[in-house]
Amino acid sequence: MFESHHLRKPTGKSAFSGLGAGEPGNSGQESYVFPMVLGDMKGTTNSLTHTAAAMMPSPIFIWRFQVTLFLVWGFSCCKTMMVWLWGVCLWVFSQSTISYVKIFDIDQNHLTHREIWKCSTWLTIIVPTSMTAYLYLYSHGEVSLAASQPVILYIAFALVLVFPFDIFYLSSRYFFLKTLWRIAFPLQPISFPDFFLADILTSMAKVFSDLERSVCRMLHNQVATIAWFEADSICGSHSVAIPLMLVIPYIWRLMQCLRQYKDTKEKTTLFNALKYSTAVPVIFLSALKYHVLPDRWTYVYHPLWLISSFVNSLYSFYWDVTRDWDLSVFTRIFKFNKPTWWSDLLYGQKWVYYWVIGSNLILRCTWTYKLSAHLRHNYLTVFTITALEMLRRFQWIFFRVENEWNKISKSSIQLPMTDIPNEDEKLVDSSDHTV
Repeated sequence: MFESHHLRKPTGKSAFSGLGAGEPGNSGQESYVFPMVLGDMKGTTNSLTHTAAAMMPSPIFIWRFQVTLFLVWGFSCCKTMMVWLWGVCLWVFSQSTISYVKIFDIDQNHLTHREIWKCSTWLTIIVPTSMTAYLYLYSHGEVSLAASQPVILYIAFALVLVFPFDIFYLSSRYFFLKTLWRIAFPLQPISFPDFFLADILTSMAKVFSDLERSVCRMLHNQVATIAWFEADSICGSHSVAIPLMLVIPYIWRLMQCLRQYKDTKEKTTLFNALKYSTAVPVIFLSALKYHVLPDRWTYVYHPLWLISSFVNSLYSFYWDVTRDWDLSVFTRIFKFNKPTWWSDLLYGQKWVYYWVIGSNLILRCTWTYKLSAHLRHNYLTVFTITALEMLRRFQWIFFRVENEWNKISKSSIQLPMTDIPNEDEKLVDSSDHTV
């Protein structure tokens, strides 16, 4: 039996004996779904086991390890998918009569949809390549080299983002980092790009917790080890750091709303702050399952979690439809400068109303699944809901930007003639003007 120190439990027992069907935290549903989805991976596992039996762990371990790699690749695809979708948004904006340059207050050197898609293409190539190298090196016994792959990937992305020289879209990277700084520390009046990006980050809350766990495993040398699968390890799925990371985007958005109230004294900003605060009990009540007695969870905290989830989903849906969107001029954003079949399909069509409102209600409710740690055992479901949330946020972007443009258009309407001073009044008041 393979006895590498990388694949041993803390108790000293062989890691492979603890990976059977009776392992805690693995439901029968999970064991049933993945053999169908990853049947081709099982064939790969068998061939590797026969060719390197002396160096490889049990087939069960390899199968579960490949499942984990599939999930990591899947979440990475969701992040890349969001960049692709943002490129689609920019393409629609560029075709529309809406000026997104004015809305976001960006200069003429901003990234176009073609440049965003170029970045997306590179991400689509680099991330799966890194995951493939990870699997290949580990399957050939190069555990240390395999463990270095995610470290290299994260460091490379961080260096590219903060690279100070005028290459690789310096002005856009600077604008992005400056906006992130303003989101994390709302010490100045909140601009539209600030809360727009912060809203998108709330849809990527799970990315924050995944990033924390990845960095944790790198720092504690748990990459490509059996501790990857242990829920009670320092970087496991029962860690208290997970709810703390999940709640960060909502706290940021909450602080922005409070800052807006300080600047404008508008009470609607307080109701918006209340909306983001309803996500906090959903996250922390769910995490309590792993830290309280089963009976107390069943009869006390689980009902409270259900109530808080219901309130958060309906409140968020209500705010989307009545505040973030303007239903009076819905689909104006799809009125293109040069009419195409896309604009004919979407502009002024009633079915768009029903689709967006209905899908937003359903996906607002399912998103609660991702915020709740005790529901994330079925990884295929988690992956699906992550992708669906990206699509929900994708369609939300169009109508949120449209609403902002409507506000700008209304504010730029000329004053009534009664409010315009005549020439004599101008001359009389000219002495009071200062330069």
